Amino acid sequence: MHMTKRRAVHAIGLGCCSAVLVVKMAGAQIPLPTAKPSDGAALFKTQCATCHTTNLSDPVRQGPPLFKIIGRHAGKADGFHYSAGFAKADFVWDEAKLDVWLTNPQEVVPGAVMAYRQSKPEIRTAVIAYLKELN
Repeated sequence: MHMTKRRAVHAIGLGCCSAVLVVKMAGAQIPLPTAKPSDGAALFKTQCATCHTTNLSDPVRQGPPLFKIIGRHAGKADGFHYSAGFAKADFVWDEAKLDVWLTNPQEVVPGAVMAYRQSKPEIRTAVIAYLKELN
């Protein structure tokens, strides 16, 4: 009896308006490459750029500009009106704080209005590496 390999493609949501394809062949999952820092710009564009800019010349969007976010005091971007939770925030953004923020924003700043959450560490790492390059 001859059995053919079947291939199924599944979309797994990563956040706002994006998906990753996982290919399964004959029941065995083929792992996708992990996100690299060079992937951060593309990931930012698909997952973050709807609400955030990466420069100071674009008009402010729903979220603050993220240009030079590393080392910036939380809630302190010129021209952006932050939520009440950020008025009480007393920390400086670093890679570790951004990682926790992208995992669960409300854990970092209770009452934060950002709904995006990213459970995959390789995606968070790539986006954070991209933001770090903007400093």
